[in-house]
Amino acid sequence: MAKTLVAYFSASGTTAKVAKDLAAATDADLFEIAPEQPYTRADLNWQDKKSRTTIEMNDEACRPAIAGTVANMDAYDVVFVGFPVWWYVEPRIIDTFLEGYDFAGKTIVPFATSGGSGLGQAPKRMQKLAPGSKVVSGGLLNGRPSQAELAAWAEKALEA
Repeated sequence: MAKTLVAYFSASGTTAKVAKDLAAATDADLFEIAPEQPYTRADLNWQDKKSRTTIEMNDEACRPAIAGTVANMDAYDVVFVGFPVWWYVEPRIIDTFLEGYDFAGKTIVPFATSGGSGLGQAPKRMQKLAPGSKVVSGGLLNGRPSQAELAAWAEKALEA
């Protein structure tokens, strides 16, 4: 059986809840992609053109630092990567995570929470950031899916 990791970034706690449930449902290890400098409420104000998140998302090269590392990424065959959708794609801290490890030969399954949009171009962007991996389409996990629903979703996502 494939060794699985659920890695997630959560700005408000919504994605964290889903990630923890997904890890339990798939018997996976869990890793929080925590920013070295935590985001404040003001940083997350997407309507403010000078907020940290707006500045980061407008800079394609921005790579926010992550506090901590995955102990043994080589041990994992499947990595679920969770995040809130920002500006119709993954937050830049996810780019930092993807560029920080060798994902060659691994399957990456993006999952996201969003108040109004889908994954957009995130899977395509993630594929470019993780050469040699297989990034599947993944999907949104909004609401509060049960562990049974999450296990079924994960199985279906991996069949893609």
